[in-house]
Amino acid sequence: MSNTKVLPLLEPEAAPCCPPLTERPLTAEEAERTAMMFKALGDPVRLRLFSAVASHEGGEACVCDISDVGVSQPTVSHHLKKLKEAGLLSSERRGTWVFYRVEPSVLAAMGRLLGPATTDA
Repeated sequence: MSNTKVLPLLEPEAAPCCPPLTERPLTAEEAERTAMMFKALGDPVRLRLFSAVASHEGGEACVCDISDVGVSQPTVSHHLKKLKEAGLLSSERRGTWVFYRVEPSVLAAMGRLLGPATTDA
């Protein structure tokens, strides 16, 4: 008999969902969500942490593997919290460690936002 327990997937708190910037002007709500995302990534430490999680093998990273970014552990936790609040990261506690991941939908939405508008031919 196995002690394996299936855990539910965590949804990001605020999923960016906007059309490409070249398609049409953003609504006030879309601009608010997008600004929150870019503001979170506007800090060099947060950008390094986001990159470390996004590029980590297996698509997720233990906080113990990504905390070497030149600031104290409490500061790392603060920055990870800000990335989660912006909907850029999700997390799951496993024992004493927290594992972070960038949801594929977040990366896809960021790519769509900054990419060219699609044209129907």
